[in-house]
Formats: sequence, C-alpha cells, structure tokens
Amino acid sequence: MRRFDDEDLTGTEFRECDLSRARMVGVVMQDAEIDGLVTNLVVNGVEVMPYVEAELDRRHPVRLLLRSDEPADLREAWRQLREDWAATTERVRSMPENSEHHRVDGEWSMVETLRHLVFVHDSWFRRCVLGLTEPFTAMGLGPPFVMDREEDGLDPSARPSLDEVLAVRSRQASEIETWLSGVTPGRLAQTAPVPDDDRWPPYAQGRAVRQCLGTVLEEEWAHHGFCRRDLDTLSRQQSSPGS
Repeated sequence: MRRFDDEDLTGTEFRECDLSRARMVGVVMQDAEIDGLVTNLVVNGVEVMPYVEAELDRRHPVRLLLRSDEPADLREAWRQLREDWAATTERVRSMPENSEHHRVDGEWSMVETLRHLVFVHDSWFRRCVLGLTEPFTAMGLGPPFVMDREEDGLDPSARPSLDEVLAVRSRQASEIETWLSGVTPGRLAQTAPVPDDDRWPPYAQGRAVRQCLGTVLEEEWAHHGFCRRDLDTLSRQQSSPGS
C-alpha cells in the first residue's frame, strides 16, 4: 500500500487509476472534481453516493428509463439519447471549423467519442445481444490492446470525418430501434448469445441480454455528458479574448 504523508498534491491529476479502499485522513480538498465509477464514498462519516445518484436522476430523468426492464421505457430512453446526440451534433456544426476534432484536457474529441460508441455498439449489441461474429467496424475506437489486434478488423490509422462517423452511427441506431420495437421482457431476461471467442468484451459470457443492452445505453448517456462538458469548455476557450 502506498502512503502519502504531509504531501502537497495540489493540482494533481489521477487518470484511469484504481483508488478502491483509499483513505484520505485530515486532508484539505477544495475545488476538487471526481469523475468515474464511484460507490460507497464516505465523506466526513456520511455515505454521499445515494445523494449524488438521486441528484443525477433529478437532473437527468432519462437515467430512470435506462434502468428499467420494460421495453417501452427502453425505447423511450433510446429516443431521448438519440435526440440529445442530434442536438449536440447541430451545436458542434455551429462552432468554429474542426471543433469536432478538438481535444479538451486530454479527453477524446467529439469524433473520437462517437467512434468509441461505434465500437461499443459492435461489442455489446452486435456481438453480445445479437450474437454476431463478424469483425468490428474499422473506424471504431476501442482499448489500445484491442486496436493493436489486426484480426478484430479495427483500423488504428483511421481518421474519419464527422459525417462519416455519423453515417455509421445512423445505421447502428436503426439496428437498435428495429430490435427494440419487437423485444419482450422475456427476451431481455435471457442469457446473451455471446460468441465463444477471444474478441472484446472478454467478460460478457453468462450475462443477460438486458445487461448487455444496458452497457450500450449507459455508455451512450455517459459519453454524451462528457462530450457536452468538453464542448462547453471549448466554447468558453473560443470566446475568450485572444483565443
């Protein structure tokens, strides 16, 4: 276990770190930001995550639909997610040229974010929900070790335009909409027909169809939030004097 005593960590950034069971005692934490998979977080003796989750649900009611097992709720959740992305797409088109390719604070650009969601769709919907074994869409953006495997069909050198990515996204959205239009609670509860091979995701065997679909929906919602956050920051930078 690493221990930091009387250290000045002002401005430190922890990225893709596992801080499970971390203890911070007698710390000063002002203007801090935590973004990630956080559970059972106790601050000054109070478990705060139930309050955080309730506030997120209040701000984003679609989260309630995302957790539902009812097909009608899932269809409505997907409709709202698509509307949100459409609005964000129109927004970035109104911003200065190439804003969709601009990274903020080291995060993915909007185009890279959409490419990642192309990969998520291929991984968790086409493979896990539909049980297909065909290679991933070449422009998809996955984890580095997946990108390095030529047999998966991904192209690490791909540099698609926003319109090229959106065309793929539109086809993928139609696949989900068609599937959701006829799905039943019984089908959602079945074990997902995950192909028995070594492609991503490696830990989906035995999961229910609903769980695999849930990963797609949750990724769509979360990454839209990240994208909107970064576009807000980018807009402020572009409008500031001297930018």
